Amino acid sequence: MVKLELPYGKTSLPLSLEENRVRAVLHSGIAGYVPDASPEELVRRALEAPVGCEMLEQLSKGKKKVTIIASDHTRPVPSRLLMPPMLESIRKGNPAAEITILIATGCHRDTTREELIAKFGEEIVQTENIIVHDCDDEENLCLLGTLPSGGKCRISRYAAEADLLIAEGFIEPHFFAGYSGGRKAVLPGVAARETVLANHCSEFIAHPAARAGSLEANPIHQDMLWAAEKAGLEFILNVVLDADKKPIYAVAGDPRQAHAAGCAFLENLCGVPQTPADIVITTNGGYPLDQNIYQAVKGMTAAEATVNPGGVIIMLAKSGDGHGGDAFCKELMASANMNALMAGILSRGRGQTLPDQWQAQIMIRVLQKARVIYISEAPDDLVRALHMVPAHSLGQAMTLAEEILGNPQASVTVIPDGVSVIVLP
Repeated sequence: MVKLELPYGKTSLPLSLEENRVRAVLHSGIAGYVPDASPEELVRRALEAPVGCEMLEQLSKGKKKVTIIASDHTRPVPSRLLMPPMLESIRKGNPAAEITILIATGCHRDTTREELIAKFGEEIVQTENIIVHDCDDEENLCLLGTLPSGGKCRISRYAAEADLLIAEGFIEPHFFAGYSGGRKAVLPGVAARETVLANHCSEFIAHPAARAGSLEANPIHQDMLWAAEKAGLEFILNVVLDADKKPIYAVAGDPRQAHAAGCAFLENLCGVPQTPADIVITTNGGYPLDQNIYQAVKGMTAAEATVNPGGVIIMLAKSGDGHGGDAFCKELMASANMNALMAGILSRGRGQTLPDQWQAQIMIRVLQKARVIYISEAPDDLVRALHMVPAHSLGQAMTLAEEILGNPQASVTVIPDGVSVIVLP
């Protein structure tokens, strides 16, 4: 028997399968990776040996307005670790620098003072100039030009008007941008809502290169890269995190080159071979990423990449907060016909993107390939309304999957954490 514990909320659910049915268990290598230094030392090394550019203290010389783009409350970036040495490096090179920390909320809600303190610590919040980006604040948005997507590239003036623009962040597989980190600090981080919507257009989401681990020819990535370069982003400090959200790798330097180095490191750890099976069991890595159905779409895409057409995906996501987005639900509930739903979304031009349509589009794409059995605490009626089959245990889900397939010996691939792997073709 193959016995596993799969993350579910803050706990786990046990899984036992006959060994002859299991095609593969696809694990990320992050869990077993042991760095050769402490997180503090990794960050120090990265700042002292930047990739493709001068050290931060050299870049800051003669620069009056310095803006550091920092992630918001929705991202697990260890800013308490990253921000102090960045500030120190800037002031070492230029004690008179006027530093602004710009919180990259994208289209999220504002980050509260309490969340800022939890993120940076009391001292930084009290002593530094912190601006929380608002994607709808017309007075503080600047037009940089036209994105490759055709949308207007408008970003925060605190970024656009900086003499030196830098960013912190983290790199992980991203289900349509390829990887997070690097250029994403600008778009969507400090961009206008209309700019984010243009970048997330249905045409780009449908592109075959808009997948986890894919940067080359990815139009979403190219849009983001264009925006970062047009904004003048000169330096990044990015980390890779383990399951406990502790850095196991750090890289700093030129946004394009340093980000590429971090992505290469991550691909070596997270890349897993495509192992087709009739049933693919996956998760969203447990709490905090499995609190709603909207977020669980990310984990589903890992299963999508390796399930046989017409097969079954069993998705574990506790989803105590329900669906996670009214617009997302509205898109999915408009019809029971997946082809009709997809045609409706694809009919919208680059300038007609609706909020959250990209998440619905990706889920529809998953449902066009496979049935989804959803293990959660969300109401069964809601799960059914979103075109999935509700279940409340792995045993029940396996029985349902075998009934759907008409095969009690259907092959199985297991992905214990769907958001931490890149399924390689």
